[in-house]
Amino acid sequence: MHNHPDALFDALWQDYRRVTPSADRIHALLAERESTPVMNDHIALRTFNLAPVGLEALAAHFLHLGYRQGGEYHFEAKKLYARHYEHPDPAMPKAFISELLTEQCSPALQTIVQNLVAQVSPQAPEADNFLYSGRHWALDYATYQQLLQESEYAGWLAAWGYRANHFTVSINQLASVDSVAEINSLLKENGFTINRAGGEIKGSPQEYLEQSSTMADRVMARFSDQQAVIPSCFYEFAKRYPMANGQLYPGFVAASADRIFESTNAQ
Repeated sequence: MHNHPDALFDALWQDYRRVTPSADRIHALLAERESTPVMNDHIALRTFNLAPVGLEALAAHFLHLGYRQGGEYHFEAKKLYARHYEHPDPAMPKAFISELLTEQCSPALQTIVQNLVAQVSPQAPEADNFLYSGRHWALDYATYQQLLQESEYAGWLAAWGYRANHFTVSINQLASVDSVAEINSLLKENGFTINRAGGEIKGSPQEYLEQSSTMADRVMARFSDQQAVIPSCFYEFAKRYPMANGQLYPGFVAASADRIFESTNAQ
């Protein structure tokens, strides 16, 4: 496993950029307006709640780097459970890790997912590069479509495997932009599409967190029987507000995260 968070996040970023060209363009757009580097607030990772790839297997990479568990989150309608992990140094990005509660899904989905996960080597999740290693299973296009019909999350995860589902610009660290509304305007002026599920701005100062995100890029993905253009990853923007103790809120807002998941929807 990596010995410093910077090495892990840099590797995650290089992998994410390859399938998220819009994030590269937005990062460049912000970088030319800023005198200091654009800071990443958090990444998100997705998995299935099955051995050897459950949430804990992904979290181990962060615990190894001195991270500790933060909040936990339940998404009943999407059948997801999530936790976030934070580093004692608040400048380090957080990690938001979710897993699909497969036993709550249809027998057909459970069978497909069990067959996918059975192809993962038991040692794979311990490898340095696991969190940006992509797909560990064969997947044909019809199976991808079948998963999508029941769970957008399952379809995305089956197609893309292990990689950052999004990176997140910390608006708090930007000098040229002060609010989520401002960043949304800048994105729209430059031709990017904002996720409008639950409104363009999710959360509120009262919840200590406001967020927005682009809709995922659509890029060519390889299936075992064909190639197809499907949604890949997206870019998120977060502004955190100070709590009563003066510290910026470190957690997440479940209702907002619920709609952010929809940034990868194919429908």
